[in-house]
Amino acid sequence: MGLSDIEQELQAKADFFEDILKKEFLPEEKGCARTVIEAMNYSLLAGGKRLRPVMMYESYGLFGSREDAFTVYPFMVAMEMIHTYSLVHDDLPAMDNDDYRRGRKTTHVVYGPGMATLAGDGLLNLAYETAVLGAIKGKKLSPYDGEETTDRYLAALRILTKKAGIYGMVGGQCADICAENSHEPDTDKEKEILSYIDENKTGALIESSLMIGALLGGADFGAVSKMEKIGSDIGIAFQIQDDILDIEGNMSELGKPTGSDIRNEKSTYVSLYGMDEAKEKVYSLTQEAITLLDEFDGDSSFLKRLFEYLIYRKK
Repeated sequence: MGLSDIEQELQAKADFFEDILKKEFLPEEKGCARTVIEAMNYSLLAGGKRLRPVMMYESYGLFGSREDAFTVYPFMVAMEMIHTYSLVHDDLPAMDNDDYRRGRKTTHVVYGPGMATLAGDGLLNLAYETAVLGAIKGKKLSPYDGEETTDRYLAALRILTKKAGIYGMVGGQCADICAENSHEPDTDKEKEILSYIDENKTGALIESSLMIGALLGGADFGAVSKMEKIGSDIGIAFQIQDDILDIEGNMSELGKPTGSDIRNEKSTYVSLYGMDEAKEKVYSLTQEAITLLDEFDGDSSFLKRLFEYLIYRKK
């Protein structure tokens, strides 16, 4: 079966990002740290849809000129490094203990759990090095009307670090682990915890991608906040769709085993609300995000098509 138009567009944009990554940002595999760098690059080059850097690039283009898009490249790469490190650690025996990711052996299977742990650590630190260097070398940007700083690069770094940390993705992962096998007797409390997990474990990096792209593209604080809400909607919808695919998908399409949520006795939107309501929630969140995008004057056509595609994705 051939790729749809949106899949072809997404693949082209992912290839564009991959070219930037390989030519400008991959660490050289040499010296005493060569093995961990090899493991880092193995993880980074495992493929995938590159959704977060693509979203950041498109968000930048919504508010700024694509001719100046090199401004956002280091942050796009940093975002993918952070996302990849989280996957490397998620796959470890102490976490989800998965042997396959994106259709090939996970990093810990190839390099061992110890080196995979270091590879994840290395990717997280390199992400911050990359973003900071991009801020230092980047072109001069207009002042920002944010609450903490008028410097757009500092504001972008603040978003990147906060959304990836204990008040974002790491906090969501913590809640996810704590919720495993907890058998919370209060259903309302269980739903509240699940909402926190989905908002942070998955949503935080998508929010961050859209916010940073808009911020570096020249958006004001109000627009950046609106992009955060759009990212929240899409992040939660994306996670619910992941939960659906863990039941209805198959390994050949997903590139990883299915049924892990049931095996690990995880609470998901499907287990708490049922399959029909889960699918309806994915749709309604996506439509809300698209409606918010329509409030901007720039060209958001690709982002809207991408959000709709994510509802029906099979992998």
